[in-house]
Amino acid sequence: MTFYRTTRLMLSSAAILSFASSAFALDGNDLLKKINDVYAQQGGSIAAEGVDVDGTTVTLKGATLKAAGLDNSIPLGDITLDGVEESNGGYTIDEIDFADVDFDKDGAAISATDLKLTGVEIPADASKGDLTSLLYYKSAHAGAVSVSKDGDEVFSIEGADANMKKRDDKSGLDFDAKINGVKGDLSKVDDPKAKEAIEALKLQQVDGTIAMKGSWEIGPGTIDISEYSFDFRDIGKLNLAFSISGYTPAFAKSMQDALKTVRSNPNQQEAQQSAGLAMLGLLQQLTFNSAKIRFDDASITARALDFAGKQQGVTGKQLADTLKAMTPIMMAQLNVPELQNAVAAAVSSYLDNPKSLTISAAPGKPVPVPMIIGAAMGAPNSIPQVIGLKVSSND
Repeated sequence: MTFYRTTRLMLSSAAILSFASSAFALDGNDLLKKINDVYAQQGGSIAAEGVDVDGTTVTLKGATLKAAGLDNSIPLGDITLDGVEESNGGYTIDEIDFADVDFDKDGAAISATDLKLTGVEIPADASKGDLTSLLYYKSAHAGAVSVSKDGDEVFSIEGADANMKKRDDKSGLDFDAKINGVKGDLSKVDDPKAKEAIEALKLQQVDGTIAMKGSWEIGPGTIDISEYSFDFRDIGKLNLAFSISGYTPAFAKSMQDALKTVRSNPNQQEAQQSAGLAMLGLLQQLTFNSAKIRFDDASITARALDFAGKQQGVTGKQLADTLKAMTPIMMAQLNVPELQNAVAAAVSSYLDNPKSLTISAAPGKPVPVPMIIGAAMGAPNSIPQVIGLKVSSND
């Protein structure tokens, strides 16, 4: 009797555990659907030949990506999602690993390795227009990437990393990214004129890094890019920085909706006109805070002057002197004496000793974008005062 009771208990327990396991098993198809809900906002989608679930691991077999504007899907191979858990109707994923890329068609080959995302959050509802409706990841990584043409490598990177962090008070995001070992081979360019310029400027092989750092404050929609730089050996470093407000999740969704409307309209001319009007309306919501463009020279300026001067039968020094003399005359047409003097002084100083050139715009208080557009159309000479435009060099 005891044996039968024990047997029934074991069978009942197994049945209960089996039921619980199936009841709480991950729904791989629902996960893929919610991922596509996010990509649909940008006009893209991911398809898979099969969706396998093994515990907390989901594998998208034979995945393909259909991006907006592309006629053909991009093969992604198998995508492995580890540490998947349901969370408030959405999903959290510890790590997503992508298959290595090895694509070769018509003599063009692309390879990429070690592609992954970590700390991924898939929203339950991608249409809410707030922070919880965004696809989020803590880090993204790519290993070596190479692009070849007819067997010769023309572009490569050693690796790339990007990071995002939500602020503790949920007020926004901080992010940064860096692409290391960016290399380009321009020595195979066929066009004679372009080849001559590349050789004179010593740009046959370019090598550098690309970096970005910034933040997004959700409430006022303030995007602050403190660094977006291109730093290349023996060329120089170009850094762009800017800050705007009004780019809220709701604003981003409105832009995405406008683009979706354009893509879905068979009459593209009509769609483009409608989109233009919609964008003008959306621009009413944006405010300009500041901007800066800075170039730190690493010898490219002298080579450029020598090359351009040679085309005109003069030396680089003579061309520089000509440019210094012409700058005040050209700036005088804007009828902004203060800016004319600043630009003339900055250009003269830079051409005499190329170190850095900076153009900055920092109004006393944020300026609505429509006001800037209106000034540009009605009174262009007022733009420097409206946005607080300044030019300096070697500082």
